[in-house]
Amino acid sequence: MLQSKLFCKTIKPSFAKASEGQGEKSSAISHELLVGAGYIDQLMAGVYTFLPLGTRVMQRIEGIIRKNMVDAPMNGQEIVMPSLTPKENWLKTNRWDNFDVLFKLKGAGDKDVALAPTHEEVVSPLAKKFVFSYKDLPFSLFQFQNKFRNELRAKSGILRTREFLMKDLYSFHASQEDLDKYYDRAKKVYLNIFKECGIGKLTYRTLASGGSFSKYSDEFQTITDAGEDIIYICQKCKVAINKEIKEEHKICPECGGEVFEEKKAVEVGNIFQLGTKFSTPFDLKFKDKDGTEKNVVMGCYGIGLGRLMGTIVEVCHDERGIIWPVEVAPFLVHLISIGEDKKIKNTTDKIYQDLQEQGIQVLYDDRQDKSVGEKFAEADLIGIPFRVVVSEKTLKVNSVEVKERSKKDAKLFKIKELYKILKDVQENTK
Repeated sequence: MLQSKLFCKTIKPSFAKASEGQGEKSSAISHELLVGAGYIDQLMAGVYTFLPLGTRVMQRIEGIIRKNMVDAPMNGQEIVMPSLTPKENWLKTNRWDNFDVLFKLKGAGDKDVALAPTHEEVVSPLAKKFVFSYKDLPFSLFQFQNKFRNELRAKSGILRTREFLMKDLYSFHASQEDLDKYYDRAKKVYLNIFKECGIGKLTYRTLASGGSFSKYSDEFQTITDAGEDIIYICQKCKVAINKEIKEEHKICPECGGEVFEEKKAVEVGNIFQLGTKFSTPFDLKFKDKDGTEKNVVMGCYGIGLGRLMGTIVEVCHDERGIIWPVEVAPFLVHLISIGEDKKIKNTTDKIYQDLQEQGIQVLYDDRQDKSVGEKFAEADLIGIPFRVVVSEKTLKVNSVEVKERSKKDAKLFKIKELYKILKDVQENTK
């Protein structure tokens, strides 16, 4: 992509404050950087447009999650469920009047509907149409779908919003034992997702309060000062406990450890054992091997993509801007041309064309109205992993200057070497 044609423009991050409503402002670094670098734009409190750069990051995150959901052991099948849902389904689960963030609307004919904050009320009656026998189980369905939650105070930029893209997977089982096995595998898959997104070393499986059918639920919490949650990390097994249940546990429920480290964290994912909580009201049953009817046992597994994107920025930045992990970056290379000499432009144009032909994602700063300092400052703010500079100085030795965003020093590489280095990096992140 040519930067001169890029729809969004950068602004000074210090002026990019998120409105939370009631005259309050967000202090989340991720909001300031994502708005300042041209990744997102705020429409109103808790509602955002993802601009071209932001959309590319979201697509990278979505790709990582989708692969992990489709592959074994999750074996998910992707669907898309509607956001608009009937009141009747929420009445059946007793959540029409008891789900405090539910957006309620009046449709045609004065019909009550809700914008789904979660999809148990949709996926359960859907499964009922196709599940009859134990032979139909187990299976799992997932989607990427916008969710709507009427939060009293949307805050911290895209870390807490009223409309957000979520991956939600629902698993269906013939027994609690089968759900337990699937659930344990899901824990490992989730940790792998956050590792692939570049925040694995700071993300901990965290025990939290459970539902009606399990002692605990599992949150996945990433350490950052922007976090709203307090977790206690067991120094023996590295499983954490949410503050909400810590007082009940003087020792670690996983390993018996007694030493914990207190940290602030952001919840980037969660998984729950639902049991028969949602199959019962929708009469979602199956015939077992012996012919008896039983309720289907369910689990749910969620990740908010926008919150994950914001969290990555919270932990991957410096005083100059964002430092995207290679796996989720909008581009691998930020190619910059310095100087008005025709040879410089022609060489940079050729490098740009060659990188594209090799399938390497590149943003080419071809602008002639920006100084060197402005180009470098914007490159640091945008945070693409590799900055490649072509100038009169580099061409004298038939080279380009390469600087990794996460490192201090730049190095010179021959142009032919550049292609191999970048190709290897890109192949290793697929």
